[in-house]
Amino acid sequence: MRMDKAQRYYLQRMGIDVYLERDAVSVQPVPVVAVDKHVTADTEAAWEVLRNEVAQCIKCELHKSRTQTVFGVGNQQANWLIIGEAPGAEEDRQGEPFVGRAGKLLNAMLQAVGLQRDEVYIANILKCRPPNNRDPRPDEVSACRNYLRRQIDLIQPHIILAVGRVAAQNLLQTETPIGRMRGQRYSYADTGIPVVVTYHPAYLLRSPREKRKAWQDLQLAMQIYKESL
Repeated sequence: MRMDKAQRYYLQRMGIDVYLERDAVSVQPVPVVAVDKHVTADTEAAWEVLRNEVAQCIKCELHKSRTQTVFGVGNQQANWLIIGEAPGAEEDRQGEPFVGRAGKLLNAMLQAVGLQRDEVYIANILKCRPPNNRDPRPDEVSACRNYLRRQIDLIQPHIILAVGRVAAQNLLQTETPIGRMRGQRYSYADTGIPVVVTYHPAYLLRSPREKRKAWQDLQLAMQIYKESL
């Protein structure tokens, strides 16, 4: 695999052994592209209104058990949007998605394709933690759906990476198993924004043999992203 030292380093941090193969696809870092998104006072105000709405939300029962809402984090003009399923215990405490071991692995996954965490935007299907980290219920997803849609409309990303089964199935409104969703290009709702599906970092920590598949997903996402420029 033809790649630079930094990419080999981050692949190794992902737990993927790097073998030099003659016929492997060359992976280049993400090109540095100026963000062409006009930020206005209205946009800033819309973010503030949305953040306050989420912080005060009582649309479902999850507000009774949360420590705080987990709105999202990152560059609000990002070209890449990462969407997970729901906050866990540590995210509920810190108010930020993807922290702890899973967050570190996600960071390494992004860095393997030349992205830093603060260059992307990271959000979840749910803004509150389900008790005992259970799967989100349909009514909870429904209560949060408009919040996520408004985030997507404000960010206008070039690509969405759906991380994990729950995120992928709810984002794309399907019950297809994640293993069958991988390796394809989808579109989010009526926006035309491309979506690529991959495994959740927490799953990859439990099933390290699947990390190479996640790397393939990242390569696909990078290819689709470059085509959008």
